[in-house]
Amino acid sequence: MIDDLPPLRDVIATHDLAAKKSLGQNFLLDLNLTAKIARLAGDLTAADVLEIGPGPGGLTRGLLAEGARKVLAIEKDPRCMPALAEIAAAYPDRLQAINGDALTVNPLEHLSQPIKIAANLPYNVGTELLVRWLTPPEWPPFWESLTLMFQREVAQRIVAAPGSKTYGRLALLAQWRTDAKIVMDLPPEAFSPPPKVNSAVVHLTALPAPRYPADAGTLNKVVAAAFNQRRKMLRSALKSVSPDIEDHLIAAGIKPTERAEQVGLEAFCALARQLHKN
Repeated sequence: MIDDLPPLRDVIATHDLAAKKSLGQNFLLDLNLTAKIARLAGDLTAADVLEIGPGPGGLTRGLLAEGARKVLAIEKDPRCMPALAEIAAAYPDRLQAINGDALTVNPLEHLSQPIKIAANLPYNVGTELLVRWLTPPEWPPFWESLTLMFQREVAQRIVAAPGSKTYGRLALLAQWRTDAKIVMDLPPEAFSPPPKVNSAVVHLTALPAPRYPADAGTLNKVVAAAFNQRRKMLRSALKSVSPDIEDHLIAAGIKPTERAEQVGLEAFCALARQLHKN
């Protein structure tokens, strides 16, 4: 056991915490696994950790047992708050649990730098949260690293290379500003209830500066337009971005007849610079 608190199955039974599909909940019950995920987040002893969707607190306990200076756990489901209060009592002054929506709570009001984010993200808001964390108004962001559980299919989209079916906007956003890798795979039976898909943990480390220079707004616009119509050649898919798109593509070293999935990050950044300049 990682601490003296009861096993998670008992916690769930005591507090009547059957997972709710409407909240995208799938609880990870094996405390050895949650401790392993906490270790994948790196050395926590000098960091505050933001956790989204702690549920009954399996990963929360792992993060605290691994020495996190402070954990801020944001949980939308009020039923989970008593279980989190028990963990807070076992780790005095190190856990703050907030009953609220992660999309609206400002974590910076409660945390001190350096900050890491570690979470078994609720399936229904996982991608939206990741995109927000990857596209802040200023870079570097408030966080040093993200250690996040996703459906495996989403994890593959984050680390995808050009030419693959899963390559798209998410891969470009993630790889432009972070080092992203899949660090762990989990089968459905690791969860309660078991989801219909495999899951994976992705670790993303913020780069001090983006991999290639580009204006974030322009790059985002170009990438969104290109992958919105991924079957079309870029000269058609990007018509809405600029009437002279063909000239800009050539100037950036991209064949106008290429499709979005054939173009790498460096070339997209070159195109964004070209457009921004004009």
